[in-house]
Amino acid sequence: MPTTEQAHASFDVRSKMAAGLPSPAPEWGPIPRYSFVGGNNDSPSVPVGGLAEAAVNAINKHGPALATYNLGGNPQGYDELREFIAANLAVEPALPISADEVLVVSGSLQALDLVIETFVEPGDVVVAEEATYGGIISKLTRAGAICEPAQLDDDGIVPEALDGLLSRLASQDRLPKLIYTIPTVQNPTGSVMPVERRRELLRVVRRWDVVIFEDDCYADLAWEGDRPPAIAALARDGGDVGRVVYCGSFSKSIAPALRLGFVVAEPPVMRQLVALKDDAGTGAVEQLILAEYSSAHFVDHVRELRATLREKCRVMRHAVATHFGALSAVAIALGGPVQVTDPKGGIFVWLTFPRGTDTARYLAPAAERGIQFNEGAAWSVDPQWGARRMRLCFGSLSHEDIRAGVAALAEVIAAA
Repeated sequence: MPTTEQAHASFDVRSKMAAGLPSPAPEWGPIPRYSFVGGNNDSPSVPVGGLAEAAVNAINKHGPALATYNLGGNPQGYDELREFIAANLAVEPALPISADEVLVVSGSLQALDLVIETFVEPGDVVVAEEATYGGIISKLTRAGAICEPAQLDDDGIVPEALDGLLSRLASQDRLPKLIYTIPTVQNPTGSVMPVERRRELLRVVRRWDVVIFEDDCYADLAWEGDRPPAIAALARDGGDVGRVVYCGSFSKSIAPALRLGFVVAEPPVMRQLVALKDDAGTGAVEQLILAEYSSAHFVDHVRELRATLREKCRVMRHAVATHFGALSAVAIALGGPVQVTDPKGGIFVWLTFPRGTDTARYLAPAAERGIQFNEGAAWSVDPQWGARRMRLCFGSLSHEDIRAGVAALAEVIAAA
């Protein structure tokens, strides 16, 4: 029989953990110089001075209310912030709502969790764009859902292809409850769905009686053309109230670490979301500061941020064309050039490599050179379809590091 000391030394706590957990997180380390991963943004553009002033003003005015959960008010979030969100959405993307239809959440990831928990049961089918946010794929998988890919083109979901997919799923008695889409500055492609395409999409989902979950987290960063009305706005205009659940975020427009997002939903869905949001409220200090800052500065700040990111995108696309184009060493090694999207906003470019390429095989050699990127399989509903693709974030890097990092990545790929 082992001694007490031996028993303690041999105890493996992992044997007590639940089955089916995701892979453990790697050990943390400093962000490499050439990190093209994640949704990090331009650090000089964070409005530090404005947020500091707003923090002092907000806490001086409302500090005593921090003694109570939800500032002693609505569990849907701080009233002034929800009122700002409603007023802002009425202008862009032309979504007229009341503050009572807004739920403030701890980043859009919490919005995904709450909406998935509200609508999705194990075994349910959910349709998402064939290239999409990796977080929705992992969360749906964890919820026991089956994710089906909707075909994309340069304007977003192809309505005819979606209609065919829903017809096939209905014939198999697998019709989804939910379609997840990022129509404005799609992640990872950067496309913006035109207004008529949005109307066509609504006609398809009405035919099959499916709910749309519209993720507009990058929409504030659209820099090309006028921002289209939200699908949720078009649904209301067409008398289809309640068909669309909408979410947005301040992570990309203000700062990712702020962790503030919001959901817009009709009363039946809103009451259910509030019941599921059992965290005693999203951080109140953050809400106070954001409301104080945004009421006076949000529009001007976003205008400047769009210009900054548009220029970074230009630098990134030029670097990719130089080092991955038809005459590059990469094209010679792989038997053809790499195609790159022309985003209409946001912080990403999406690369498509020649057939037979698996970008995951470059992860390890790139890491040895201090380079990080997102392999396409993790951002695709069908990993085999996504294997020859790659997502690069240009939001947080300087122009110099974008150029140098893309050149270094090209060297890794050509050598591999």
